[in-house]
Amino acid sequence: MKHEESKPAFLEYFGDTPKLRFLDFLIGNHFFDFNMTDMAREANISYNSLKTFFEEFLKKGIIIKTRRVGKSDMYKLNMESATAQNFLRFAWFLTKQDLGIEDHEDVSIIQEPVSQGYN
Repeated sequence: MKHEESKPAFLEYFGDTPKLRFLDFLIGNHFFDFNMTDMAREANISYNSLKTFFEEFLKKGIIIKTRRVGKSDMYKLNMESATAQNFLRFAWFLTKQDLGIEDHEDVSIIQEPVSQGYN
């Protein structure tokens, strides 16, 4: 009998799609950088699925390239991005809510957008 893992609150609320699994993985591992192959494996999505939206995440500044190791580029959640910061805050908010932890801090999850230089 296979043990069913409970889904993270983020996926429980918004659905279990490759894009959301990837975002959930990034949120849970925001201190670390990974190459695309490892990201896909750890997020439990196919490499081909990751390729369909990876460039979009880069262009929107949600992820950034951190360095190159051998032949692999390494990426991580861009903590300079207001969008990424707010995803992280929101995911923690949902997790705390699911665990019944009251947060008495009045923290705004809305920030002024940071200019990314897009046309």
